[in-house]
Amino acid sequence: MAQQVNRFEIVYVQKVTLGSAIEIWVDKETGVNYIYRRDGYSGGLTVMVDADGKPVISKV
Repeated sequence: MAQQVNRFEIVYVQKVTLGSAIEIWVDKETGVNYIYRRDGYSGGLTVMVDADGKPVISKV
């Protein structure tokens, strides 16, 4: 059986309202940052980009 490894780390959470938040996730393999917005039972995830449109990358 394969060992489960958590690839993403949540580095920032901002509560917006009850059941709603904005989070920043970092891919621990590539360092790419993603912004995740959740609201109740729905949500969305997208890559974060800088002013030049390139992905925001953190050191891993």
